[in-house]
Amino acid sequence: MNWEKNCGIALPTVMANVHNDGAFLQVDFFVEEPLDCFRSEVMEDGGNSWEDSCVEIFIENPSDHSEYYNFETTSRGFILAAHGPDRENRTPLSSARLAQIERSKQLASVIGDFISWNVSIRIPASLFGLHSFEGVQLRGNLYKCADKAKTPHYLSAFPIETEKPDFHRPEFFNFLV
Repeated sequence: MNWEKNCGIALPTVMANVHNDGAFLQVDFFVEEPLDCFRSEVMEDGGNSWEDSCVEIFIENPSDHSEYYNFETTSRGFILAAHGPDRENRTPLSSARLAQIERSKQLASVIGDFISWNVSIRIPASLFGLHSFEGVQLRGNLYKCADKAKTPHYLSAFPIETEKPDFHRPEFFNFLV
């Protein structure tokens, strides 16, 4: 994205694979980023994941289209998740609900001036009050950021037409699967 904060810097490369097997929505993220873009200090679920190197999926709630969920996962696999209608009115997921989200990660590895890391999350349909994702079209967006890295950056899979980075914009969601 060409937000002013991204201009003139080397940006991370991110690939994502989004799919569902009926019971779970799985998102696999593969990240390679300049060392200046990498930060890894969050040490628990519910922390300020967006300050670290983090990948995110925001999803319109398939059970209630008036709200969306955000799932923000650090390179260490710690997650922040909440739901609500907009940026200001978010309800964090309880630790019991966070525990339902399966996570796996590959430890970060440094190659020259770059660091590579992978993380996968599996979100159960039951988290949205569904028995299955079968036949459900999911709308959302995927993001990569690191607000407190030496070189902050903000990326999205689908365009967000705002002057400044703003991921809490469901009007720019698109079909994921």
